[in-house]
Amino acid sequence: MEPDRRSRRDVAVDSLLTVFAVLYGLVGFSGYGGELHPVDRVPDWVLWLDLAFLPLCCAGLWWRRSHPVTVALCVTLVSAFSVSAVGALVVALISLAAYRPFPRAAAVTLLAMVLSLPWVVLISPDPGGAVVILVMIVVMLSACLAWGAAIRSRRSLVERLREDVRRQRQMHEERLTTARVEERRRIAREMHDVIAHRMSLLSVHAGALAYRTERAETGEAAPLEAAEVGSAMRVIRDNAHRVLDELGDILDVLRSGDLVGEDPGEEDGSAPQPRLDDLQRLVREAVEAGERVEFDLDLPENARPREQVQRTAYRVVQEGLTNTRKHAPSARVAVEVTGAPGRGLEVVVCNPLPMGLVAPELPGTGAGLAGLAERVRLDGGRLEHGPGNGRFRLIATLPWPAEGSGEGPGEGSGSAAEEAEAARPGDETENEPRKVT
Repeated sequence: MEPDRRSRRDVAVDSLLTVFAVLYGLVGFSGYGGELHPVDRVPDWVLWLDLAFLPLCCAGLWWRRSHPVTVALCVTLVSAFSVSAVGALVVALISLAAYRPFPRAAAVTLLAMVLSLPWVVLISPDPGGAVVILVMIVVMLSACLAWGAAIRSRRSLVERLREDVRRQRQMHEERLTTARVEERRRIAREMHDVIAHRMSLLSVHAGALAYRTERAETGEAAPLEAAEVGSAMRVIRDNAHRVLDELGDILDVLRSGDLVGEDPGEEDGSAPQPRLDDLQRLVREAVEAGERVEFDLDLPENARPREQVQRTAYRVVQEGLTNTRKHAPSARVAVEVTGAPGRGLEVVVCNPLPMGLVAPELPGTGAGLAGLAERVRLDGGRLEHGPGNGRFRLIATLPWPAEGSGEGPGEGSGSAAEEAEAARPGDETENEPRKVT
């Protein structure tokens, strides 16, 4: 269908085609009186009728886009006796083949050829001239049909290419949207893991300080000494600073506006990311907060899994300690990290279940374990958690392929002297499991 308003280009093209049809019709009409068009064989009223249809046929070309079949049929019928309508017939047939399927355009073109036979027989003075005119008509109309079909084919090709470009652009936008959503989910998990852990430490210290102060006010315990208050406040201050620093690193990523184009497992290089070697510091902070933790790290001395797996293992231990402070604040926690190349990495955080129904001391969204399970799944591992035999267990099994024994910081990068130093008698204790209570 023709659009409601024509563009300037459409108006210019229609005007030029109309001028072409008028000039072509006048040239054809001026052919009367020649050898192929003897004027004595044509009545005068036919000449005037022929010329009268020229403006009508040319005016009909302005509807060739919206009604190409109707325009082509009308001009074809007029061209059966009007030489001046041949120019309009050429434009109408080309437009018909360009805007409608080929079989329909071919049928109208064949009709135009058939209707031209009586005119050729009646006007031509001899059989030789009739054959020449007939061949010219067939060639001309066939060329119009082929030209219009070529235009339609080119338009279809251009439209398919445009559709492919639109589809590719849409798919690209969908991929960008998915990447942004996944990146925001990753940042949300990081914020939960980091801030929940730090805030739980702050809450434990502040709660202990408030409890001791209340007991001192009621006379049930001795007042807090200045050193004790100062020590507790320093711990609260240090953890608050760490919360702000880690939150600032995450906000830097959000402010950068570049949430896509990087691997989801890659972290911002502006701050060092936690690894297995940082578990000692994590456990020490929990112990300083009053949590009772047994830590067992049993890994080969010079081997570590890839960094993403190390970060996930760190987050598993962090989430386990945080949940223990929330739901079993006085329970003893056992943390075990074991594994080897080719065997995998296993992280276990276990604590006794509290007696009776205990309301959590710290608020939470309840999405920590769900996000942790998603993180472990993305790394190709599995996460199991739940109560059993009076204990709550959080078990994460992560992949550590044999070829990964050369990964990680310092794996296989030590010199021969360092290896010999590590293998001397008396250093065997360094390969024993390390424990912190």
